[in-house]
Amino acid sequence: MRKPQSVAKLDELGRVPLSKSFFLRDFLYSDIAAIHGLSNIPDDPDLAIAAGTRLCEDLLEPLQDAFGRIAIRSAYRSAEVNALGAAKSYNCASNARNAAHHIWDLRDFAGHMGATACIVVPGFANRFDQPGDWKRLAWWVHDHLPYSAMEFFPVRWAFNLSWHEKPQRMIYAHIPDARGYLTRPGMENHAADHRAEWDGIQP
Repeated sequence: MRKPQSVAKLDELGRVPLSKSFFLRDFLYSDIAAIHGLSNIPDDPDLAIAAGTRLCEDLLEPLQDAFGRIAIRSAYRSAEVNALGAAKSYNCASNARNAAHHIWDLRDFAGHMGATACIVVPGFANRFDQPGDWKRLAWWVHDHLPYSAMEFFPVRWAFNLSWHEKPQRMIYAHIPDARGYLTRPGMENHAADHRAEWDGIQP
């Protein structure tokens, strides 16, 4: 599939289903693109669809089934949009680091595909707003879903959730007093029993 060059073709692309309840259009909005007049459209739609499908089917759908509606804050970024975001220090990593992450239609240096979405889980965040509560959701995802990486932020426990062909299985926090890795391969808590952390958090 070619990159859309008309409204009709972009509309057609946006209607592509990535899973039972998510469409590609759900992931194309970008604050950076909106402010700077850029188009946040995949250069390689087929790769974006393939990576986004895995993100939605393997991670977002089961998370939504368990906790209710998922709110998408930021997801797909074109290489152009991400490069501008990095240059202007909009909390965007370089294109090389965001390949197979926010840039769904660009494989990483090893040739692997992946996709990331920054999301909020209102069904969780509305009930668990005390310091450290984000860990409950982090451990639930760790124990239930085939994620690659999670990065948590302090506002409403928003987090980057990543699918990748070669998953890292790491959780990082950008949260005051908790900044750093919650877990990653090699840490003692990585394969431990975390049920006590997340038991009872589902609605």
